[in-house]
Formats: sequence, structure tokens, C-alpha cells
Amino acid sequence: MHNNDDEALMLHKRLAGKLNIGSKVAANSKKSLSLLYTPGVAAPCLKIAEDEARSYEYTGRGNYVAVVTDGSAVLGLGNIGPQAGMPVMEGKCLLFSEFSGINAVPLCIGTQNVEEIIRFVQLLEPSFGGINLEDISGPRCFEIERRLRETMHIPVFHDDQHGTAIIVLAGIINALQFVNKPAASAKVVINGGGAAGLSIANLLLEYGIKDIIICDIHGALCEGDADSNPAQEKMAEKTNIRHEHGDLAHILKDKDVFIGVSKGGIVSPAMIQSMADNAICFAMANPIPEIYPQEAKAAGARVVGSGRSDFPNQVNNVLVFPGVFRGALDCRAADISEKMKLAAAKAIAAVAEKDGLREEYILPDAFDSRVTINVAAAVAEAATQEGIAGMPMTFAEEVEKAKSFMKK
Repeated sequence: MHNNDDEALMLHKRLAGKLNIGSKVAANSKKSLSLLYTPGVAAPCLKIAEDEARSYEYTGRGNYVAVVTDGSAVLGLGNIGPQAGMPVMEGKCLLFSEFSGINAVPLCIGTQNVEEIIRFVQLLEPSFGGINLEDISGPRCFEIERRLRETMHIPVFHDDQHGTAIIVLAGIINALQFVNKPAASAKVVINGGGAAGLSIANLLLEYGIKDIIICDIHGALCEGDADSNPAQEKMAEKTNIRHEHGDLAHILKDKDVFIGVSKGGIVSPAMIQSMADNAICFAMANPIPEIYPQEAKAAGARVVGSGRSDFPNQVNNVLVFPGVFRGALDCRAADISEKMKLAAAKAIAAVAEKDGLREEYILPDAFDSRVTINVAAAVAEAATQEGIAGMPMTFAEEVEKAKSFMKK
């Protein structure tokens, strides 16, 4: 057990849940009861019956997000089931509330069947403005998210994939700038061929980083590999442009960037030493990274990030999902597109850049209040420009709207 496990257990037991449901107004008189419930409630019901979009005006739907898991890939704990996943989902909902003023509801469902998960989430649409898929194992998560995005009219976002990709890109943008290496010529190695690794690769490609190799337990992914799943095969067509083969140690030689979303202790100091000068190392396995930051620095890496809060440059999704959903909900986006994800990554990077980049500061602090507002505004503006916003918004308009929610 970790040092603070006993304290965490006592806190969770004392709280018996991290969330409450509260009301915005008191029903403390016959008049208020008649307005808030029957007979007054019939008036907004009839308005919504005439036009379902009015549910955003007369109910809280536009600020509700469902956090959905099947418990199949909870943190680094694996397939521990939906009940055991509830503390994590409650925590995620707490972060939605604290960082963006969004009312999020944990839904831990008792099935790991792809069709049942898809149908369950589809049936939620009338009650929610967005869906956050969480801790669903790959490769099932790819199909689940794809089909939900195709069939639903509200944003569906698998945070383990896209939240991770956005924060990694934000860090890489600033790290490359700090070491003065152009993105277009940077050579990147991603270790981990699951949901996060493939999504990171896709967003880096979208940004303009062309030279990417993904490694998994079998070595470098290459087009035509017999042991690749369909999602890996599709990504292999766009990566590993030199068709390199070999294990991670071989592939890392002379590369500029290492991104680890795999398991702890698999990168040695010698492997970091073999990389190009001014190397960038994001070893994000938790709680034990692929290589500890101090070891990577000692081996010659110039900029080092990890998934841990006790080291500089924490690569933390909490910098992403509150602002992404805040912006998507506020402009009533029908989806969260690649352009919106790019806008989010650039907005996060810009906050740190404005402060002045340093080896130990290429990403903002998790509690930096500027991040959610700037990400929300950038996301809403990108959705508006792309034509998928139900309520088009400018950057300045969304800044003010996001601020109003975060004050509550």
C-alpha cells in the first residue's frame, strides 16, 4: 500500500461518497411549490414538447455530463468492475464541479458488452448535454466511442484517449519550443499501443508532427504486422515512415521525444542516453513511470514530464476535460472534433508559454484557474468556426460565460 492509503480509506469511509445533489432554490412555500412543481412545471414541459432544444433553456441539461464506465480499465488497477470503479468516477465528477462548474453524474454500469454499453449511453441523451466515457478498456473503447459519436447529437469524449492526447500535445508543443526543435522534423516514439497511445499519435499527426513510431510489447508497430488489432493497423498506415523494426531500446536511438503510456520501469538510463541531444521524455505510467524523472535527467534528457504530482511537469488530464466540456456545453456543440482538441492543446500550452517556459515548467499547474477558461473559450470558438456549435460563440463571449459558471 502507498503511504497515504490509510488516510484515503478513512476519508472515503467518513464521507461515504464525494458528491451531493442540491437544489438551486428552496421549495418552502405553497407559491414556490406551485411554480417549481405542479401545476407550474407543466408550462416548461409543454414548451420542450414543442421543441426538444428548449430543454437547454428550461432544465439543467446543458450543464449535465454523464461519467460512464464499465469498470474494465480503472486507473492502473485493471478490470476491477463497476462497483470498485465508483470512487474514481465520483472523483472525476468532483473535478468537473470544482474546475468548471459542471454537474457530472457517475454511472458505473453492470455490463462489459459493447452493444449493451452503446445502447445504454444512447438512451441517456435526453438527460445530458455531454458524455464522458471513462476507464473502458481497449480496443472495445474505440468502437464504443465511434458508434456513439455517429449516432448521438451531444459530445461524446473518451478522456483516457483524447484528454491524454490533448495534454501530451500541449506539453510537447512547449517542450519542442523550449529546446528549439521544429515540430515538423521532430522524431517521436510512443510506447503503448492502446487507447491513449493511438490517440496521442493521431493528435500529434493532426498538429503536424510527421515522424512517429508506436511501440508495444511486440516492438515497433509497422504496416502489415500480423499481431496488430484493427485500430493499430489503421494507425500503422500513418506512422513509422521508415518502416523501422525492433524493440523499444533499438527504436529510441537518435529520437527527439519519448512518450510513455505503458508500464513502469521499462526504460533504462542507457536508452535515454541513446536519444538525440536535448531529448524530451514524458514517462507517464502511474504510479511507477517508465523511468523516474531524476534518472531521465541524469541520463541527459533536457525536458522531463511524468504523470505524478510530486515531480515537475505533471502531465495531468485535469487541465483538459473541465475546459473542453465547459466550452462544448456552452456553445452546444454536437461533437468534440479534432480541431477542437487542437484548440484545447494550444490554449493549455499558451498559458505556460505566457509565464515563460523553463525546463521544469512547460505545462501549467493543475490548479491554474486560467486554464479552464482559456480552454473553454478556444474550444467553443473552434466549434463555432467549424459549424458544429448550436449556439455560435466568440472567444470573448465564452470567456465571460465560462467565468459565470465557475463562480457558482
